[in-house]
Amino acid sequence: MLVVLRRSAMNLVESLEKSLQPNPKIPPLRPGDTVRVHQKIIEGGRERIQVFQGTVIRLRKGGANASFTVRRIASNNIGVERTYLLHSPRIERVEVLRRAKVRRAQLYYFRNLRGKAARLKEELPGKAKAAKAAAETLEEKETA
Repeated sequence: MLVVLRRSAMNLVESLEKSLQPNPKIPPLRPGDTVRVHQKIIEGGRERIQVFQGTVIRLRKGGANASFTVRRIASNNIGVERTYLLHSPRIERVEVLRRAKVRRAQLYYFRNLRGKAARLKEELPGKAKAAKAAAETLEEKETA
């Protein structure tokens, strides 16, 4: 009897996860991105939008539990981290302000850095294409 209940509960959870769609207002994110998250906040009977801007320090995959964590430095050099669910309907929109070049999946070391040490190198979007085009023009000049 217990085994049958477990199987039906698992099927129910799996079917719920399959039916859940990710929030289309969240673009593809990567660690190191500087983002501005617009979230709906309900205070009493009023609803407002609160903006949180910071660096994505981790992404968690896992179906319905997929999430991303954003960190920023608030006043008095206090670090504030917020974790948002990717499937949350409360997220109004997410803007990617800049992308950074990082070599790790989770940027937990970022918690110990302050000031200039906490800067990340910006990833230039057309850098590879520009280098390839420059190499081609150099080859054309050499052959001519």
